[in-house]
Formats: sequence, structure tokens, C-alpha cells
Amino acid sequence: MSTTLALLLAAALCYAGMAALCLGMDRHHQQVWSRKAPRRQRGLRLAGWLLLAIALWPCVQAWGGAVGVVIWFGLLSAAALLLVLLLPYRPQGAALLMVLAMLGSLPVLLWSAG
Repeated sequence: MSTTLALLLAAALCYAGMAALCLGMDRHHQQVWSRKAPRRQRGLRLAGWLLLAIALWPCVQAWGGAVGVVIWFGLLSAAALLLVLLLPYRPQGAALLMVLAMLGSLPVLLWSAG
């Protein structure tokens, strides 16, 4: 896997994971869907942690254990910053971008694993 592909894949997965964790919170969940849904919120939280764990894989694959973890933390910080800037003003846009990042990264992830 090339480093550019690994970086883009990990960035998309980090954003999707962080967005899922944010949308699993009561406040942000109500911003997007306007009512509470505890099952959906638990599912979003679980998906968020899973996506963040999966995002570590391309980083470690491309850069090794030591540098890959550092790059992963940097991508987590960048994804969190993007959410801090996007979520208060465009919560539906942040949710849509989360879905697009998940759907876009899934085929690349499956292709790179094979």
C-alpha cells in the first residue's frame, strides 16, 4: 500500500469514527435527527470506536509501528478539528460527510487488504 493511499484511507476512517462518536452524544444527535434514539446512539458509538481502531491499520501498514501510531494520532487530531469547525454550523453536512467517508473507504480498505 502506498503512503498516499494509506494517509487518505486513514484520514477518511478517522473522520468517520470521530463523527460517529460525536453523533452518538445526546446533543449532537439531536442536532441532526431532532429526537433521541438510544439504539442508534449506541450503534454510532460502537461504529465510531471500531472505525478508529480500523484507521490504525493502514498507518501501521505503511509506516511501521512507531511512526504509524504517531501519524494516526495526528489524523485523529485533524479529524477532531474538522468536526469542531463543521458540527456547530452544519451538523447534517457533518453526518453526510461521515457516511461518504465510510462508504468511500470501505472498497479501498477491502482492496488494500487483499
